Amino acid sequence: MSDTGMGAEAGAQHARSRALAVLRVRSRALAVALLPTAAAVVLIVAAAQGRIEGSGWDAVCWAVTAAALLVLLLAAAVGAVIVRARPALSPTVDLAESSAPDLYRLVRDLAERLDVPPPSAIALTPDCDSWLEDRTHPAHAGRGPMPARSIRGGDAGADAGGDAGTAPRTPRTPRTPRTPRTGRAPVAPVLVIGSPFMWWMRVGELRAILAPVVAGTGPSAHPDIAAARRFVRGLDAAVGLAARPGLDPVRRLALGFVAAIARVLLRGCRVHAAEMERGVAVAASERAQTVDYGVRIVAQEQVGLAYAGWDRLLTRVALPAWRMGRWPARLDAGVVSALTELSRRDRLAEGYTSRLGERPACDLLEEPGAADEATSLLAARLFHGGPAEPGPNWAPVDWAAYPEEVVDRKWRSEAARLHRVLDTLGERRDAESAAPTLARVIDHLAGADGEAADRLAARIAAEVAGEEAASARPAPGPEAWGVDAVPLLPLQPPRTGRELLADHVTAMVCCAAIDTAGALPGLDWLDGPSLLIDEVRRSDLVSPVLALVEEGDPDELRDWLSSVGIRPEKPVRLV
Repeated sequence: MSDTGMGAEAGAQHARSRALAVLRVRSRALAVALLPTAAAVVLIVAAAQGRIEGSGWDAVCWAVTAAALLVLLLAAAVGAVIVRARPALSPTVDLAESSAPDLYRLVRDLAERLDVPPPSAIALTPDCDSWLEDRTHPAHAGRGPMPARSIRGGDAGADAGGDAGTAPRTPRTPRTPRTPRTGRAPVAPVLVIGSPFMWWMRVGELRAILAPVVAGTGPSAHPDIAAARRFVRGLDAAVGLAARPGLDPVRRLALGFVAAIARVLLRGCRVHAAEMERGVAVAASERAQTVDYGVRIVAQEQVGLAYAGWDRLLTRVALPAWRMGRWPARLDAGVVSALTELSRRDRLAEGYTSRLGERPACDLLEEPGAADEATSLLAARLFHGGPAEPGPNWAPVDWAAYPEEVVDRKWRSEAARLHRVLDTLGERRDAESAAPTLARVIDHLAGADGEAADRLAARIAAEVAGEEAASARPAPGPEAWGVDAVPLLPLQPPRTGRELLADHVTAMVCCAAIDTAGALPGLDWLDGPSLLIDEVRRSDLVSPVLALVEEGDPDELRDWLSSVGIRPEKPVRLV
């Protein structure tokens, strides 16, 4: 046997031994619950045989029997809650096989080469990661963890395994171990793929990246490992039940008791469960080394690059649009543009042009645009808490329209808020001084000390918080999201008042540049909204604005305005 095979087998054996340790925790808990019953049986049998007599022993028998019945009822109730508790699922966009036949075929061929069961389905997630997810719990049947679209092909009856003009090929499915107690083959987990990988990776790179993930279906099919995972997931789900909103005091108390028991059991099996998963990962990694190992080393570099580009696209580009009630409908296509720009600026990818000539992984989808739109909407739901479906105040935006519909509107909304706050602070002295001009803002900050600037920043922060609270949607019930708040994964912490003030002053400068100097709103794939003057992106505005906001020094900003040709005394158009 090869070293790789020995490593894989050792990892699998370690995972199985740790799974048995987890199951022993469950057995011990059951034994503790049955201990009073065993004592009651012993006493009853002894009394029936005349070994113990007297009113004292009768009282003991009745007391122990009553305690045993109470413990049995409590144990049955706790066990039922743990078994029925719905484990959390990752929000995903499900891909029907008819919508991605080439991708399904790639994954099945990969599973055949690895000699493991193929995943039962494939889904996309707006994240730079891939994993296997068990969705066999009865509570998951027919519904997902949140509203998310399923992508289906236009011809559901078409062959999902073959290309046009070729005979369909059915790959050999590796034999799945049978569960000894039921005789049924366990359902394989779902393969969840990060959507940025589909657009940025080439087909060969995607296959290499997915190899160790798909290899994990082998250990997942083992009945002991599957049972241990179900037990741990049930405990984890039971812990969160008491935190669900809308519970009455009685149910909260009862579920709190169940959660306390679940926490004790989790503490008992946490180390074993972690070691089990580590063994599974080792076994999968060792087994996957026989498939595309050299390509995987190169592809891992692209994983880090994709994560960097995806993070900047979400925080710098998507977030400003989400805050305005718009959601970019092609985030995955945008990450390609962002990473292309990053590679061009930093010269990160040697031989970059030749790599782009290879087939992108998104070509494995029948309708890449539909999949991109669905994952983009899901990303807005996850990272910002937006609605699950488009609506009047939640509309998609194309990249071509982003500068006009997002950037310009963002700047003018913030400029309007800035002047509105100045009015409330008593700055309206006459019609001329209250006009929406950049000069009014500069004069106020230049003539005020730090306390006045803090007061302006605090009022702006209060208005922003009030507007966000008014537009926030109520958190969905536990049936849709579980106990998690909306959004599940906020991108940025709350902004400080000074940061918001700097943003609003920058917006006012940009509005003045557009209205008085012929500038244009633009989109930078790495930095988000940008100001274009003579078709050149100006990134040197940060320092002058900070000097004015933080130090009350207007000289640097006035010099910048003069060099560009912006007239601060002219009124600007506000939203």
